Amino acid sequence: MLEVGGPTTTQAIAPGFLGLSLEYWALPGYAGSNPSAVDPVFVQLIRNLSDGDPPQLRIGGYTTDITWRPKPGLARPAGASYALTRRWMAVARALAATLGARLILGINLEADSPTVAAIEANALVRGIGRERIEALELGNEPELYGLFTWGVSNATGRPPGYGFSDFEGDFTRIARALPAVPLAGPSLAGGAIGTNGWFRYLGQFLSDEPRVAVATVHRYPLQRCYTSPQQPDYPTIANLLAPAASRALAASVAGAVKAAHAHRVPLRIDEMNTDSCGLVPAVTDSFASALWALDALFAMANVGVDGVNIHTYPLAGASLFGFHRVDRRWRATVQPEYYGLQMFAQAAPPGSRLLRVSTAGAAHLEVWATRALDRTIRVVVINESSRARVVAVRPAAAASAGSLGAAGSLERLEAPSLSARDGVTLGGQGYGASTATGVLAGPARTGTVARSARGYVFRVPAGSAAMLTLPPS
Repeated sequence: MLEVGGPTTTQAIAPGFLGLSLEYWALPGYAGSNPSAVDPVFVQLIRNLSDGDPPQLRIGGYTTDITWRPKPGLARPAGASYALTRRWMAVARALAATLGARLILGINLEADSPTVAAIEANALVRGIGRERIEALELGNEPELYGLFTWGVSNATGRPPGYGFSDFEGDFTRIARALPAVPLAGPSLAGGAIGTNGWFRYLGQFLSDEPRVAVATVHRYPLQRCYTSPQQPDYPTIANLLAPAASRALAASVAGAVKAAHAHRVPLRIDEMNTDSCGLVPAVTDSFASALWALDALFAMANVGVDGVNIHTYPLAGASLFGFHRVDRRWRATVQPEYYGLQMFAQAAPPGSRLLRVSTAGAAHLEVWATRALDRTIRVVVINESSRARVVAVRPAAAASAGSLGAAGSLERLEAPSLSARDGVTLGGQGYGASTATGVLAGPARTGTVARSARGYVFRVPAGSAAMLTLPPS
């Protein structure tokens, strides 16, 4: 029996909670290179996740610190390899205007140059428009500056032993050169579970940097590059669906949430996906990634995270989609993980609140419930096990959306198997081998669930998710 109670103590789901994160060079790969004809399929796929509100887009990632804006007399930074052009900014401006989007834009910190950072930041503000920029994010994963080679250079961007105090000094010095736009940071790394690194310094950072209006950190549950198959963060479907990859991942940022909120600053996971390093399509492109995304997003909301940007770029190990043109028309291939994002967007509209759920007798199921502003209740049941389960949902009086006898509707997220890379459906619909619209196609299939003495009883097949919707009376 799953009993749904009153609201939890977490805040309401904010508008733009679910956003996307793109590398700088991914923008033309997704939106095209013509600002007068931005890829409409990409636009629609973003809109599907924002429920009509302005979507949140973060542009940066690894390319934050290898991107620069050329200017006569300015030498190319040693590690830089991607030059921002007027056309790039025109495409970004057109995309943001079409969507009404709010942008977090990465600014090169690893070049260690106030001049390089200021030229780039001013060009972005002028080229895209101040009204579309939520914040400038200075640097990307600075804990790693002293460990990894910087871009095309043969050296690290900082000396070994580069620490938090070194970073904060650089941040303060270079931030002074930036235009009067709110800042985001510190863009801390999100490697394997438990490697919080500099997370413990977040409160100090926010105290010292009052211009930071959005606290940003990254989280990934898996990585292939520095792990062995025996480790719990090695990319396998079993590891991706383990509690460590969702609930524990969320728990790893709970302290950062508390620190940010103590300074009245939102905490945004502005880079998250299944795998931070390496190509493992059998895991990252599998239907299991859809169930993981659905569960992990709820888990992040449950610990008070204010927003999550799912990181994607063309040919990535965990991309959400890819685009190509056929007869001058854009088409997209949509990966299974995207379906999980779309179900989350349906289940947790802006303003909704998570409800308490008692899951006695519901082992091997993940269950989340929300109540929307219009008092609609949605209960999501994720069955990651190898056998079907029959569940009974009973809303308590504290969670009632109106008449407890009203019938509910049931929508399913399904695929042939957890390892399937196609054949995914949401409510019976899908994007097929490719889509020219960015809209789910095919006959919609939803069921009706009447209330019985046991509550709302329905079956959840193995390796699938179901969403029960109880409308207000």
